[in-house]
Amino acid sequence: MPQPGGYSMPPYPMPQGGYGDPSQQAPPAGFYMGYQQPPNQPVTYQPGPVPPGQPMAMHAYDAPMTPPSIPVGVPPGLEYLTQIDQVLIHQKVELLEAIIGFETNNQYEVKNSMGQKIYHAKEKNDCCTRNCCGSLRSFDMKITDNSDREVIRLVRPYRCVSCWCPCCLQELEVQAPPGNTIGYVVQDWHPCNPKFSIKGENRETLLKLEGPCFACNCCGDVNFELRGKDGGQPIGRISKQWSGLLKEVFTDTDNFGIQFPLDLDVKMKAVLLGACFLIDFMFFEKVGDSNQRNTVFS
Repeated sequence: MPQPGGYSMPPYPMPQGGYGDPSQQAPPAGFYMGYQQPPNQPVTYQPGPVPPGQPMAMHAYDAPMTPPSIPVGVPPGLEYLTQIDQVLIHQKVELLEAIIGFETNNQYEVKNSMGQKIYHAKEKNDCCTRNCCGSLRSFDMKITDNSDREVIRLVRPYRCVSCWCPCCLQELEVQAPPGNTIGYVVQDWHPCNPKFSIKGENRETLLKLEGPCFACNCCGDVNFELRGKDGGQPIGRISKQWSGLLKEVFTDTDNFGIQFPLDLDVKMKAVLLGACFLIDFMFFEKVGDSNQRNTVFS
């Protein structure tokens, strides 16, 4: 919950067992990271721009809700991000990929803390790039809202791998709306630890991300801590969740949680979404029978 001043509490440690595991312990009060909807919670849907004088569209199963005021300068489709301080990202299982190991375009669902879908993300590139370049592949990723409107586009160029060559660092551009750059995720050189700079549209560094020396979730979660540009105490976190032995061994479907300050610039929240996808490709993506995790620092 936000403290006085608008910032969230430091990230809670995540329970083992993955998302929605009935065996996991209950999280702390006010922090719900599972996919099952808590009891007695109304079903509300992602708000969008509401024309003046017109009521918000409602489904029969929606709870009554007042159209929120839209802050000035928020890119279209990102209004809902201004109201939350955490999201869940769930990679969808591709049957063809799981059965024969043929790499398909990654797809993800972005959900709120009650497990309600707010965005859908889909990778876009060609078959040759996916299966020849593996986790290093370039891609465009379209993120659409519940009305199938593209609100964010992620652009990742191809970069080769070398932990000893600073000129080969990974990078991802975030656009919202598509064609309008709002920020970048740029890998910082370090011989051991995965580090990233979260940059604004003019490439000014605004935030820092730092992961563990071994970004591998062997029966546990992997946390990338979010800090201010000058370091200091964590103000958020990107967590790769342990999904269970079978899923981890036989598929590359992943679950992530992202926490950030409630009053963080909504554009930076969108850039952190992009950072999560880049981290997934760099450290947790498998192609065929070859596990390419940790390739960037191997």
